[in-house]
Amino acid sequence: MKQFKKVYIEITNVCNLSCSFCPQTSRKPEFMQLETFSLILDQVRPHTNHIYLHVKGEPLLHPDIDQFLDISYEKGFRVNITTNGTLIDKVKDKILGKPALRQINFSLHSFDGNEQPDSKEEYLKPIFNFIKESMDKSQVLISLRLWNHENSSNIVPIDNKTDNQEILHAIEKEFNLPYKINDEVFPGRGIKIEERIYLNQDFEFRWPDLKEEEDDGIGFCYGLRNQIAILVDGTVVPCCLDGEGIIHLGNIKTANFPQLLNSDRIQSIVDGFSNRVAVEELCRKCGYRKRFGKV
Repeated sequence: MKQFKKVYIEITNVCNLSCSFCPQTSRKPEFMQLETFSLILDQVRPHTNHIYLHVKGEPLLHPDIDQFLDISYEKGFRVNITTNGTLIDKVKDKILGKPALRQINFSLHSFDGNEQPDSKEEYLKPIFNFIKESMDKSQVLISLRLWNHENSSNIVPIDNKTDNQEILHAIEKEFNLPYKINDEVFPGRGIKIEERIYLNQDFEFRWPDLKEEEDDGIGFCYGLRNQIAILVDGTVVPCCLDGEGIIHLGNIKTANFPQLLNSDRIQSIVDGFSNRVAVEELCRKCGYRKRFGKV
């Protein structure tokens, strides 16, 4: 039976920000119903223990986020949430102490991706307060992400220049670090700030888009190998970067998930990457895939 390290579930495609690095979805705004979520968990349960509440949208916007975590726990899942962090002060009482919650990823690069009226200090303060409280009351892992670096040879370069020094200095001060954090990228590796708290710096990438220039298709991807994603309307896609549902593999509301996994299209994608070839047009226009071109 096919096993995934993670299944992404988009509980909403609505976001309270409009980040320069994250294209707005053209899909209709939607919030997933609890019944749909429960159905999805029942179908993916034989294939994973870990779900990630993220594709597009801000998961903390969902008014039932606490119930999503309760249902996840009842069905035996560990949950990871990726958030821009702007709503953490409003929803912390809904999520803190939930036994299903394994990790929260704070995308700190969201601040520079928007025209923010607040200072970075005002943006970071509630995030830091939440981290302190979570360290006292839970075993949740925290990842502070700065995925906005340039000059990777494996991705399409981004024009905007971002200075992370102010955020890095704030982290040093908040956690009383006896060293300076280098503004450097070590892909796949994080800096341990404290027990259960990590800083992850990485390169910015372009979301795949059919309008982008197509490459030679040579390369590799972990989509459909260790991950798969389900959009808010139930559409199944190969990975968390198909935010528009272009590689539509079926809908989990109307089809059996194990049967979807046995489709000819999925097998073609997997076999293609086994031979280091991207068979789907969208995959040949994916900047993130280039990170694994030499795998």
